[in-house]
Parts: sequence; C-alpha cells; structure tokens
Amino acid sequence: MTLTDQSTQVRPGEELDAAVIDPYLKAHIPGLDGTPSISQFPGGASNLTYLVAYPGREFVLRRPPFGQKAKSAHDMGREFRILNQLNSGFPYCPKAYVHCTDETLIGGEFYVMERVKGIILRSDIPAELGLDATRTEALCKSFIDRLVELHQVDYNACGLADLGKPEGYVQRQIEGWTSRYEKALTPDAPRWEQVIAWLRDKMPADHPRPGIVHNDYRFDNVILDADNPMRIIGVLDWEMTTLGDPLMDLGNSLAYWIEASDPAPVQLMRRQPSNAPGMLTRRQFVDYYAERAGIRLDNFDYYYCYGLFRLAGIVQQIYYRFYHGQTQDKRFAQFIHMNRLLEQMSLQVIGKSTL
Repeated sequence: MTLTDQSTQVRPGEELDAAVIDPYLKAHIPGLDGTPSISQFPGGASNLTYLVAYPGREFVLRRPPFGQKAKSAHDMGREFRILNQLNSGFPYCPKAYVHCTDETLIGGEFYVMERVKGIILRSDIPAELGLDATRTEALCKSFIDRLVELHQVDYNACGLADLGKPEGYVQRQIEGWTSRYEKALTPDAPRWEQVIAWLRDKMPADHPRPGIVHNDYRFDNVILDADNPMRIIGVLDWEMTTLGDPLMDLGNSLAYWIEASDPAPVQLMRRQPSNAPGMLTRRQFVDYYAERAGIRLDNFDYYYCYGLFRLAGIVQQIYYRFYHGQTQDKRFAQFIHMNRLLEQMSLQVIGKSTL
C-alpha cells in the first residue's frame, strides 16, 4: 500500500493532449527528455490538477475547469505569481516554472509547478505511519509552526505588497460573507442574525502587523515527508491567498479543527485527523500559535466565531445549489444540518465570550 498522494486516470471530458503540452514545456523548462504521461489528481473542485510525468521528473499542471470563463474565480496568473514570488520567503510553497496565457493551446490558461511528493492526510492518520500520541503532537505543532512562519513572511521582500489590501480587511470579510450568505439563503436556513450583529459589534481594529493569509490552511493542503511524517515539506492551494489579518486566517483553520471532546454531531463534520490522540485542542492550538508568534491573543473567540460563520457561508452556498436543483449530488442535502450546527456552535462561543 502506498501512502503518497496518487494521481489516477484523467476524467472523461478533461483530457489534455500530451503532444501539445510536451513541446511547450520543453521550450520553457530546460533538461526535459522523453515523452510525458498525463494523469489527474482526483481532488480539486475549483481548478483541475494534473500530473505531467517525464522520465525522472514530475510536474503539476493547474488549469481552470473546462468551459469556465470567470477569470477572477480561476486566475491562473495570480496563482502562478504567488507561487513564483512567495517561494523565496516560504520554501514550503512549490516552485512555479511557467505560466501559459495562450488559451488556444489546451483550451484555457495554465501554469506548471514542481511536484512535491509526499503524504496528504485526509480524515484519519493511516495506521501504517506509526504515529503514536507523542509523534502526532509533534506533527500538530509542525503544522502550526508553518502557519506562524507564513504569517511572518516579509511580503514586501517577496514582491507581493500589492497582493491585497490589509486596511479594513476584517470589516470586508464580515460584510462580504454576510452578503454572500444572504444571497444564498433558502427558506430552511438559519439567518445568523445574532452572530452577524456580534461580529459587527466586536470587530477588532486593523492588525498592526498584517501578513499573508492562506485562507484554506488545513491538513489536506499540506504535504508530509514520506520518510518522516512529522515533517511538513509542502503547502498547497494558494488560490485564495491575500494580504490581511493573520488571526482571521487562524480563525479559518480553527473552524475546521474538530477536537476529540466535541459532541458526536460535530464529529460528523470532521475532514482532518484533528481529533487523533496527541492533537492539540483548539485552545491549545491558539496558545501554541500565540507563543510561537510572540503575541498575546485575548480575542480568540472573535476569530473562531468568524471562522465558523465563514464556513457556514461556504456550506450554504453549496446547499443553495442543491436546493434549487443546480446539482443532484445528494451528499449536499445534509449541508443544511451542518449550517444549523455551525450557528449553534457560534452562539455557544458568543454566550461564553468575555469580549
């Protein structure tokens, strides 16, 4: 059994022509020989991700879904630029090689980056990794350390000062997700009025040290060393990256962090092994982050509550499509229950908060 992330046969209708890609890559990447094979990574509902394998060298190709025209949602040039410039300050970011703007080549823009080969954790830690509680705790702290390092990157030195607008970031997130949620409302969905009012009322000032915000930092977006699974060697999925309040990014990660003591209904939402023996609790996660970042964090409740609300917005947008028959995937029928549960969790946070 292999534990490294594997590509599979390309899905029908999403094929790429190796005879077209091969000469283009050989013209832009020195030292390529032979004919590449092309397979596809099964994940990724937003952009499509392929493995382009030459003898002795492997690359990852990213392109928008076929038929998609909204460049703002699938901005290959922006992703490429982030990878290309951030790698110098954050080496866990894969190296980018080339960005192709000629849409006639394969039917859309694309970029090519190095393949970082390793293990990606999903819901649970495979027993084959042999991670006991002590080693799992070390992995958990390594996961948090990488987030702290990202937030402390000098984005000016990386040439990314224009990646986003840190001023007013928190307010834009609250108002933006409120607007998106309200547009996705269905008759059976909670309105989140009390939570939204609290987030507006308790809104913190702009962070004095804004940083690079990943916006989707979870275990299934990091790559572990196959020989030492406590070591993180890569961070993926930079499409939502911007500049802003790093503590909002922390809140995003915490919203996905289901711990062992959470009740059974909450456990059903778990998508990563954050409840495994040795994993830190959310409170320990925050304390360790604050210690490593050298900050005092008294308003953890605000950022966690925001993360839950944002996650509910994502969930409700998907459920809206199911409710209106825009998708037939019956898994999405359960998303309304997830939304209600997230609101209950947020109200509990507010009820116990000292803010």
